[in-house]
Amino acid sequence: MADFFDLFVLGDGEEVVIDLIEAFRKCKNSGLKKSAFLKEAALIDGIYVPSFYKVDYQPDGLIKSIEPLETEAKPFIRRRMVDKLPPPPLKPVVPFVEIIQDRAAIEIQRGCSRGCRFCQASSIYRPVRERAQEEVIQSIGSILENCGYDEVSLVSLSTSDYPDIDKLVASLVKLYPDITFSLPSLRIAASSVKLMESLSSARKSGLTFAPEAGSERLRHVINKCIPEETLMETAAIAFERGWTNIKLYFMIGLPGETLEDVQYIPKLIEKVHNIGREIMGHRARVGVSLSTFVPKPHTSFQWTAQDKEDQIHLKRDIVKNGVAKRGLKVSWQDSKASLLEAVVSRGDRRIGKVILRAWQLGCSFDAWSEHFNFAKWRQAFDECGIDPAFYAQRERALDEILPWSHIDIGITTSFLKREYQKALKGEETVDCRFEGCNVCGFEKSFSTCQERIGKAK
Repeated sequence: MADFFDLFVLGDGEEVVIDLIEAFRKCKNSGLKKSAFLKEAALIDGIYVPSFYKVDYQPDGLIKSIEPLETEAKPFIRRRMVDKLPPPPLKPVVPFVEIIQDRAAIEIQRGCSRGCRFCQASSIYRPVRERAQEEVIQSIGSILENCGYDEVSLVSLSTSDYPDIDKLVASLVKLYPDITFSLPSLRIAASSVKLMESLSSARKSGLTFAPEAGSERLRHVINKCIPEETLMETAAIAFERGWTNIKLYFMIGLPGETLEDVQYIPKLIEKVHNIGREIMGHRARVGVSLSTFVPKPHTSFQWTAQDKEDQIHLKRDIVKNGVAKRGLKVSWQDSKASLLEAVVSRGDRRIGKVILRAWQLGCSFDAWSEHFNFAKWRQAFDECGIDPAFYAQRERALDEILPWSHIDIGITTSFLKREYQKALKGEETVDCRFEGCNVCGFEKSFSTCQERIGKAK
């Protein structure tokens, strides 16, 4: 993106945007040019100005160095973080037309400490910061009065991990009996089903859970250590309490995955389906969604390779054929779209010319399948002399300089490397909110982590 943007704000925006506006006002009032404003902005913590950095490459295409060109440019740009969640917006713009997300939203918690090794969000939004229940309740009252919504979403990366979430939901249902509350991002647990049931207005049509991997071994590799019996118990409770549809999300192409691991996916689906049939008969429905693993920056899998297309198709067919006999349908993402996502996710500045050329060839609205045309992207890669496999399907050395090596998100590279090594061994890393500190990098600098460590001691 360096070819297209003057600057980026990295991290939480609530405080840094004020600093950025002040710098802009100062330069505008002084009649300074944009170049002067960019130098002023580069001095602000959390601001990255790409043009102030030079990237050199080795003959083999690997990055040789990333060096600042201006004195204002820092060698490492640290992500901006707020220590405490600021007040939520209580007077958002209400559209005149009906929209998809036509509801109020209150962020009850930012960050996730579960530590799923494939998940970029759990890395770049750390550490966990919670909003007090009193503030949540008061904020919901204000936004309902200001906007007139009849539905409120309690937003979090892992809503069921919010402290005393059951008490919060009980209070909200009692205070606002005519309001529908939605709880996204619930983990696989019987308590999640009971929590959904406590919402008096909840429609018992469907629940969504993400085991991610079929075998318990592979779930330990990705650090989403959910025992199979927990999934079965959760499914049984959901069907027993009236839910007719359960949707399961899985990934294929995960690091360390074998064909045996993939074969566990239809077996797991079949077990859930059997439970539903025993409890609800033919009313029970199980939906299956497959996505292809995409290695992401700032995760412990940032060095791993994405599966090649023939491997993805083989694994997809194993799942599809494994559940076809039960009349279940599987949806999946286009493997070429996943390849492009991996290229853009781990690409360096040389990908900018590919993006520009693809746009010139007519690529637009690529997230919509009817508009996605990989042939044009392939042409753009060929014309720019770039092999997408170099970025997507190449295993990277742990000491390789990565395109984002100068971006400091707070988590140390040494922690990500330790997690990568533990993944290779199938070892679990426990949640630091419930067990000991995992020494990810925040424990020395972030007060929230220091408070938790102090309480643990």
